[in-house]
This record gives sequence, C-alpha cells and structure tokens, in this order.
Amino acid sequence: MVGEEKLCMCRIMAIDYGLKRVGIAVTDPLQIIATPLTTIASHTLFFFLKQYLQKEIVSIFVIGMPQGLDGKPSEMSKVMERVGAKLKNAFPQQSVCYQDERFTSQLAAQGLYQAGYRKKDRQNKANIDKVSAAILLQSYLRTICVV
Repeated sequence: MVGEEKLCMCRIMAIDYGLKRVGIAVTDPLQIIATPLTTIASHTLFFFLKQYLQKEIVSIFVIGMPQGLDGKPSEMSKVMERVGAKLKNAFPQQSVCYQDERFTSQLAAQGLYQAGYRKKDRQNKANIDKVSAAILLQSYLRTICVV
C-alpha cells in the first residue's frame, strides 16, 4: 500500500576484530537491541559468517575502527580496512560500515563488573571481546536512530 514502509526483519552484526579473537554481537530482527553473540578465533571469521548467514538475515556488518585518542586512525585501522574490503567481496549482499571503537574494551570490563561477573569471568578476554562488540553495535544503533 502507498505510504506503508516495508519492515526489515534482518539483523545488524558488529565485528570487534582483533588479531587473535573476534567479538561478535547482533541485533534482534527489529534492530533495537544489541546482544553479545560469541567470540571466535580471527582465522575462522569468514567460515563463521558463512554458517551464520545460512540461518539468519544480516543487512549490515559494523566493523570496529580503532582510532587514537586524538581521533586519528591507528595502525590497526589499515587492517580493519582490509577486513572490510574482504567482507564486501565475500558478502556483497551486506553493507559494511565502520564505527569508532575507542574505549569499548574498558566499557565492557566495567559493564561485566557492574553486572556482578566474577573476577575470573571479567578477566576472560573472550567475554570482554563479545561485550565490546555489543557496545560497538549499540553505539552504531544510536547513530542511525531517528527520533
């Protein structure tokens, strides 16, 4: 009907890429809530994504873009640009966006503490990486939210 918007029931996925591990977070199908999903080894990222995309519809990959405190790209920024280019090539149906990831690890550690996680669980880098991805995704959602 004229004037009706088509509702996209697809997810947005955040990728907090590191040289060893990748934190993954996704939204619900209505793209309202960002939830930590998992942490995987970096070398398995594309295999994981192929498997995940067979079960779920993802419209956008949000990649954490590391920047210095001055807002300028860090040395890892070039790595993230290469990862983004590979994602675009491997998954042309999905958009790739970059989001500033400064302080997400610190916010993740603080969030785990405030949520009452045991010290051992708070120090687990895999937990920090997936929560960092959720913070990254929530930050991205705030940038696209129209009020």
